[in-house]
Amino acid sequence: MNKLLIISSVLLFTGCATVKDSSVSNTENNNSAVSKTLQQEVINKKYLKRKVAIGRFTNETKYGQSFFVDKNNDRIGKQAMDILSAKLFDTERFIMLERADLAQIEKELSMGETSSMKNAADFLIVGSISEFGRKNTSNVGVFSRVKKQEANATVHIRLIDVSSGQIIYSESGKGVAFSEAGTVMGVGDKVGYDSSLNDKVLDAAITDLASNVIENMLDKPWRSYVLSEDEGNLIISGGKSQNISQGSKFTVYKSGKKVKNPQTGMYITLPGKSIGDIEVLMSMGDTPQSEVSIAEVVSGDFSEYVTSGDFTSLYIQESK
Repeated sequence: MNKLLIISSVLLFTGCATVKDSSVSNTENNNSAVSKTLQQEVINKKYLKRKVAIGRFTNETKYGQSFFVDKNNDRIGKQAMDILSAKLFDTERFIMLERADLAQIEKELSMGETSSMKNAADFLIVGSISEFGRKNTSNVGVFSRVKKQEANATVHIRLIDVSSGQIIYSESGKGVAFSEAGTVMGVGDKVGYDSSLNDKVLDAAITDLASNVIENMLDKPWRSYVLSEDEGNLIISGGKSQNISQGSKFTVYKSGKKVKNPQTGMYITLPGKSIGDIEVLMSMGDTPQSEVSIAEVVSGDFSEYVTSGDFTSLYIQESK
């Protein structure tokens, strides 16, 4: 009778023990859901791609200083930068340019000011990991033991308009990732240090803000530049990789006047003025950096710029 009671008690405690299998999950805020604009991607299959560069992603925390390091020993969030770059690339709305060695915005701006090559990035992203930590917890019962590993991270991102050098958007994202395993009467999973949580939590934190960052870049009108003139046609930057093709139509604008804001000391460019329309005849080039297109003038007078050979004040936008 006593033996039966003991066996029954063991079975009862075993049945009541709550043990979860080893697993990993990510937790993000509700605002990480894909936005309405991105949901229209299937409908709007033809769009002009923006060029984006991720300048740097630093790890500002004390945790993980041994693996957040690049080839130059700069302590940056290499994993976070790769994750963000992959998410932007997967939308098929952006051309990702390698700019990990550009630690300062001025270097990117200087590329845009080169008259022979106005193919700098449209946007520069800089970010930092401001919080990164891990903790282990255990839940011990009479006959069971559950061990949980949890990682959390906070990521900050700033979006910079390369044409002006101004920060146009800033946001932070948080993520949590965990795994747990347990045993009942010594039977079950025993888990060691789960290094994959580092990748999982960074992915969760970046996903938390990626949609809004993408929205802000897509809200700004696509822009390119007039580089030169050839036999009455205009040569513009951009080509096939940005979805520019024969028949694409654009409006040419003259840049507005720059005025200085006495309160901030910064220069503000006034809205540009439309001076004509062009239509693409053909595109050429092998890479996003070298691609150009030849366009014929549909309307407007460009004789002033052709005569002077100076097109630096002109830019183009997609015709509405």
